[in-house]
Amino acid sequence: MPNIDNIKKYKKIHMIGIGGVSMSGIAEILLNWGFVVSGSDRIDSELLHTLAKAGIKTFVGHDAKHVEGADCVVYTAAIHDDNPELVHAKELGIPVIERSDFLGELTRCYQNTIAISGTHGKTTTTSLVSLCFLEAQKDPSIQVGAIIKELDGNYRIGNSENFIIEACEYVESFLKFSPRSEIILNIDNDHLDYYKNIENVKKAFIKYVQLLPEDGHLIINADDNHCLDLPIYSKAPCIKYGIENEDVDFLAKNIEFDENGFPEFDVYKSNVFYEYFKLSIPGKHNVLNALSCIALCDAYNISKNDMKVALEKFTGADRRFEFKGMVNGAKVYDDYGHHPTEVLATAKALKNKHYHQSWVVFQPHTYSRTYNHLHAFAQALLNFDHIIVTDIYAARETNTYNITSKDLVDEIIRLGKNAKYIPSLKDCASYLKENVKPDDLVLTLGAGTVTEIGPMIVE
Repeated sequence: MPNIDNIKKYKKIHMIGIGGVSMSGIAEILLNWGFVVSGSDRIDSELLHTLAKAGIKTFVGHDAKHVEGADCVVYTAAIHDDNPELVHAKELGIPVIERSDFLGELTRCYQNTIAISGTHGKTTTTSLVSLCFLEAQKDPSIQVGAIIKELDGNYRIGNSENFIIEACEYVESFLKFSPRSEIILNIDNDHLDYYKNIENVKKAFIKYVQLLPEDGHLIINADDNHCLDLPIYSKAPCIKYGIENEDVDFLAKNIEFDENGFPEFDVYKSNVFYEYFKLSIPGKHNVLNALSCIALCDAYNISKNDMKVALEKFTGADRRFEFKGMVNGAKVYDDYGHHPTEVLATAKALKNKHYHQSWVVFQPHTYSRTYNHLHAFAQALLNFDHIIVTDIYAARETNTYNITSKDLVDEIIRLGKNAKYIPSLKDCASYLKENVKPDDLVLTLGAGTVTEIGPMIVE
């Protein structure tokens, strides 16, 4: 059982924004440890129903009286200062703790917190590591940023000292954690609304690797030049993996793809053949994700056979190149990619599959990201045969950038390829139904509501 002394003083914990992916997982962990948990969220959801079934008092909508009697209030970064529950908690003198700070407290309850970070691939890699630890019967607790079929949810409560978490770099929230081991998948110029430039992103990762203890593990992608600068800042020994860079501890060679685009490959450890692996998720980028998982599991003495079984078993997280069904004899997939690097990786993964023509419906995510990466998005989308762009999903932003999806369409056309601007998701769905042919491949792409198109068109 993890050591919960540092949070024992809070018997009753109220959570504002409890329906979020991370918050709901934290709520269940706390309930399992014997805390009385309640929470509220703006809108009703499947996650709220699951929490209520488990015995957590949930409210739809925010009301000041919900916090009365709580010893502590945990809130997500999306909650504004004028939220009535947050205001009342402060009036009553109840300690209020932001989600990432509280999750940091949880990481200190475990002797062995394993944090998976990087700009792209965190959810997939956290899932792979989790399944390997489960296969090896290490009974981990898990927090991951999407629904995983194999977990039947986005978290798991174990009774060992192993806590596997997805650690996000946005607003430097991962600096609140106390990991014993870290995987760093890549460092890219994302979240520029906060970081402004790549140098500041790197500085955050430098601070992050400084959190590691001497008896921990730092696992980095040696194909990413930004990652190669990190080991000098860490007390923990570094394990490197790669495909292009052969000066590594773990190298993937002889990569081949089957008709679904799923890779199989040989792994070499210190230039000696280690094992042959096969994945059930597409793309070369997932070979790198799997390599990072193999390097970590090897450091934790997980058997090669347990790794092989777990890696082949995993068919992808929710919204990660997820198969949704068929339309007009064409396959429909949905993916969360919302940065040019992710769009390009998904397009490359697509090319290993067998199909007639490809269709993409891209929904840009946030004005700042669209503005900062307009040309790169256009370049990445050129890899599809038919390109449709729908309205920008604003998320947390207002349009101070004076940017629209029409600007992205114009840039694609300027680069020599036709693209269509269709603002509404319903109209996108109708257009696809009228134009998609047998053996085509349709991909809805983005981190917002574009995921709703699949269910509209799938027969």
